[in-house]
Amino acid sequence: MRKSVFAVVLVTAICCALPARAQEGAAPFDGDLQRLAEILGTLHYLRGICGANEGAKWRNEMQALIDAETPSGERRARMIAGFNRGYNGFQQTYRVCTPAANVAIRRYIEEGAKISRDLTARYAN
Repeated sequence: MRKSVFAVVLVTAICCALPARAQEGAAPFDGDLQRLAEILGTLHYLRGICGANEGAKWRNEMQALIDAETPSGERRARMIAGFNRGYNGFQQTYRVCTPAANVAIRRYIEEGAKISRDLTARYAN
């Protein structure tokens, strides 16, 4: 559970640390943001079926990421598609919480935390 809180703190930090981009061009960190969006979608689904009672926590983290980054057009669509891909991919695989789902949750939290740390270290002012 401590890792989950750590991941949320890191995602929030990255949201606040990355410079907002008003222009349409791709940022050098867009691939990482898309992967982070996919992880957030995965966590939104898996934590829900595993009884975390977090409600829309991971969806709200995704919204915070979008609000902080302010992507428009295709960039925004790619981030949202990443979130939906993560959610839908695991929705098709898991109907109930299993030990494998809990392992996936831990791994995705670790990966999301690493992406957040790396982005913050590389691009924060």
